[in-house]
Amino acid sequence: MNKMFYILLLIPQLLWGAALPQQLAVPGGIVNIELGYIVNPAPQVFFQKKRVLVLENDKKWYAVVGIPLTTKAGKYAIQVVSAKKSTDIYFKVADKDYPAQYITLKNKRMVNPNPDDIKRITSERPAISKALTTWSTQPINNLLFKLPVDGRLSSPFGLKRFFNNQAKNPHSGLDIAARTGAPIMAPAPGIVINTGSYYYNGNTVFVDHGQGLITGYFHMSKILVRPGQLVDSGTKLGEVGATGRVTGPHLHWNVYLNHTKVDPALFVPELARQLTAQTP
Repeated sequence: MNKMFYILLLIPQLLWGAALPQQLAVPGGIVNIELGYIVNPAPQVFFQKKRVLVLENDKKWYAVVGIPLTTKAGKYAIQVVSAKKSTDIYFKVADKDYPAQYITLKNKRMVNPNPDDIKRITSERPAISKALTTWSTQPINNLLFKLPVDGRLSSPFGLKRFFNNQAKNPHSGLDIAARTGAPIMAPAPGIVINTGSYYYNGNTVFVDHGQGLITGYFHMSKILVRPGQLVDSGTKLGEVGATGRVTGPHLHWNVYLNHTKVDPALFVPELARQLTAQTP
């Protein structure tokens, strides 16, 4: 490595008016790392061996890095690879204690699947994994989104979840409660890369927005797009439903960066302000 840099990224920085999402250096959060002025082609950036989104903002290159929920507090590095050198840029991740949520499901197979259910779940994983590892070079100009559906925010990202008092994976997205049939709109331009009916997710759409930025829409009653379809901001993807593992009609919205689930609220300015104000 030619140089070693150290960046302190514990304090959230408001970047409204820019193309970047809100920075919050905690598990499930995002860091926006300046890479230098745009005098050369964009470098390639990697975090934990996964390719990272790089875009132009205010005449500079920035890496927008998703931090996995399993990340422990401490110092981490991205690898910046250009034509002439490879550089490490360091940043710090602070701890965050997400609250717990206890949910009772009448359908016990959604908590403890039977052997046939497990076969189905296993058979579905390759298609979902293929969608989530998509990397395309679509141009990205703005990473500030609108909520994809009008409704009540019912469950935030990162909750420690217990179904019928059994510990399960943390909540990986943002839940928006709305009436069955409410329209779900794309929050940004992209390409539909997968649609399907999955055991836990129900009727699902995945949209690729470029450079590993992918959004997912779960539990839909209707899917109104097809794989390969170009969508714009505001294109109707489908309608709210209660398919898959649910207690009622809502949209579960996921956002992925560098194959990592991150808090969708950080992409929505009015929600991000509230989120960072609540984080010590």
